[in-house]
Amino acid sequence: MTKLITALLLAGAAATPTAARMLDPSKPEDALEISKRTQCGEKDGQPAVYYWSGKVYSRVEGERDRLLFTGEGMNIRQCVAVTDPQRGKGYRQVSREVMLYLDPATGQVLREWKNPWTGETVEVMHIANDPVNGRPSFPTGADGKPYTVNMKRMGPWVQMPLEVPLFYHNVLGGDYQAYVGNDYHAMEIFDFAARADELLDTSKPTAYPSVSWVRISNWMPWMKMGSRQGLIIFNAMGAKLKSYDELPAVLKQEIAANYPAYTSPPPGDDARPNETTWTVFKKKVDAKNGDVPAKAPNH
Repeated sequence: MTKLITALLLAGAAATPTAARMLDPSKPEDALEISKRTQCGEKDGQPAVYYWSGKVYSRVEGERDRLLFTGEGMNIRQCVAVTDPQRGKGYRQVSREVMLYLDPATGQVLREWKNPWTGETVEVMHIANDPVNGRPSFPTGADGKPYTVNMKRMGPWVQMPLEVPLFYHNVLGGDYQAYVGNDYHAMEIFDFAARADELLDTSKPTAYPSVSWVRISNWMPWMKMGSRQGLIIFNAMGAKLKSYDELPAVLKQEIAANYPAYTSPPPGDDARPNETTWTVFKKKVDAKNGDVPAKAPNH
């Protein structure tokens, strides 16, 4: 009987999960886990959904800023484990996203928009980018430096700001951008906030942060603004949701009608190049002009 009890106790001990602990952002492995808990679902392959809502303004020198649209957006993603013999165990995030432009007066999804500067009525092309994937992240970077996360403890909260300056070749421009400009130039700012007792405590399967998002960029190509000077500014707030069902009806209805693939993330091994509003718009224009086979963007 004593041997049987001892065997059962040993078996129980072996089945006991790793004890919960508080993550230390100064350690590369823990910093990576904090990032993963911020971005991903409860476990590998389980979808996570971010939702945001906000406004879109114009900024033109010499005139008042204009409220052009309100916006409702979502990103659905999953994370998968990856391993590198030199860099260790990490993860990769794959996702796709939709943002709808709404009439600020009625809240209705816009199909057409009268450009107040040109007087022309244009077709609205909502943001529908598939995929929007990240590079694999590891405790050790490609440059050999340890992984870090930019975070600051403020009472019971953890704040994590992230600025993403963007400056690269614009696919809608020509071959002489180095001489005449027209590069894609934008700034995206993400400010995450989470309760420290949720984000850092490994007894919690994941965290559900809030996020603010600001984007400063060129005019959207479908606005047909040509070389007119000016910018548009997106300002939104959102959060990681517990499930897709928590999205507002306007998003779920539009996704069901026009973007059915966006109810789930891309596969974990998705190798397609990322899409942006500019690449999707170029495909649409090329298809309309007969330059490429006419088919809808891959949603």
